[in-house]
Amino acid sequence: MATQSVPMKSPHIADVSRTDFAARVIEQSHKVPVLVDFWAPWCGPCRMLTPVLERLAEEYAGRFFLAKVNTDVEQELALQFHIRGIPAVKLFRNGRVVGEFVGVQPEPVVRDLIERFLPTEADIAVERADALAGAGRRTEALALLREAVAKEAANDRAKLALARLLLEEADERKEALDESERVLESLSIRAAGEAEVDNVRLRLSLHRIAAEAPPRAALEQAVAADPGDVRARYRLAARLALAGEYEPAMQQLLEIVRRDRKFEDDAGRKTLVGLFRLLGNQNPLVTRYRTLLSSALA
Repeated sequence: MATQSVPMKSPHIADVSRTDFAARVIEQSHKVPVLVDFWAPWCGPCRMLTPVLERLAEEYAGRFFLAKVNTDVEQELALQFHIRGIPAVKLFRNGRVVGEFVGVQPEPVVRDLIERFLPTEADIAVERADALAGAGRRTEALALLREAVAKEAANDRAKLALARLLLEEADERKEALDESERVLESLSIRAAGEAEVDNVRLRLSLHRIAAEAPPRAALEQAVAADPGDVRARYRLAARLALAGEYEPAMQQLLEIVRRDRKFEDDAGRKTLVGLFRLLGNQNPLVTRYRTLLSSALA
């Protein structure tokens, strides 16, 4: 027996390998819970658990995804996730393991594990709001997210989505900045330290700076007339970053570091590091400017 019995063409169940584990499990778990079943063809208990998992996957009809890993074939995955006995089941949510068990478990136990991490109404609203915003229906998306946050005040994902979308309104409505900041301040302590939240806070800060700044052309003229005007450079960097022109923004921030480390409590370096985090370590700009920053600080 080479594989387990997967319902034909089920969109809710799949055999997963090392090559597609990141996409089918890690990335997918940011949308719905992903239950990973580590099994092997010779394992009798696996054949007892499999029908339970498959039946639940079909019953929940996409509210969670069942990924099956044959440990005889995918030994690297088994080693990576410290599989010492099978069947072993791990539940992934938002890119990490949030629950697990080893051995055959009664259906109520499995169901309880799944239920604890199913998307809430607010989670579903976030997905719908993303689609609406992508279609240019931002006002509807904002209304949906505000309603979701009002119903589930503890849902950090909905709050973050609302704060992020409000920043897209910032150029048209200054009060959107205040609302976005209030939403961010209401996040739980656990969520407040996450990298994604830091990125939204950085964008909020850039919007604040740009809101008080002269137009870009005036800032460019000010810097050209007085290269030592680090405040003009800082404001220009904010406008550039918000326009997606990250390298010119980094150039301005690096020049601030070189000229005045004390400006706004080392704002040049701190904002530059924030852009590094926003763009990610694999971005060539980050690699280049991190080296330049190290030289400037030496």
